[in-house]
Amino acid sequence: MRVWKTIVAAICIGLPVPAIAQSGPVVVELFTSQGCSSCPPADRLLHRLTEREDVLPLALHVDYWDYIGWADQFARPVHTQRQKGYAHAGGRKMIYTPQMVIMGQDDVVGADAMELAEVIAKHQQVAPLVRLDVKRAEGAFLLRLQPLATMPVEQLTVQLVRFDPVKTIEITRGELSGSRFEYANVVEDWQQITTWNGQDALSLKVPFVGIQPAAVLVQRGTYGAILAAARIE
Repeated sequence: MRVWKTIVAAICIGLPVPAIAQSGPVVVELFTSQGCSSCPPADRLLHRLTEREDVLPLALHVDYWDYIGWADQFARPVHTQRQKGYAHAGGRKMIYTPQMVIMGQDDVVGADAMELAEVIAKHQQVAPLVRLDVKRAEGAFLLRLQPLATMPVEQLTVQLVRFDPVKTIEITRGELSGSRFEYANVVEDWQQITTWNGQDALSLKVPFVGIQPAAVLVQRGTYGAILAAARIE
């Protein structure tokens, strides 16, 4: 029975499934590299996830594979730092590519569509603790946070993520030399907007220019559980 459930989950990975309880889309962060020969299947899987409204897939390219002959054109040291932060918070002693981190809590091997589908479904059943509303305004966006349950007083970080929906590159050196790839939802900037104690409703007007896709995340600390997410439409 579990085998069939897993197969069905894998088939459904590219289909839109309405979130039942989760506050906003399920956030999937893929740590990947253009210098990693095992990453393309995970990159393609992330591309498929962009078809789902109930999932927010983000590609964070890391720089620790650059030494093997090809410097990843989208890599940023802060992405490697974020992956290390998740590993430390989760008690893991190593980092690897491709790795997916779901809602800041669970990690799966990036190309494992079946396990990923099950983890996404699990998070969609979680009762939301925070309501996050985001609306675009002229030269800014309006953000409102509201607790939906009693939470301990803690520092929650409210973050703005900007990403490019598709970036194409031809790799001429390294393990993937001669390949041409289209990478989806490539993260280009990740900023902290403010902190929030999770107790009282919070409303903010945040300057925002440009047409580049973006999203807002509410996370416990810097590398803890993501409690809510919203795209800036």
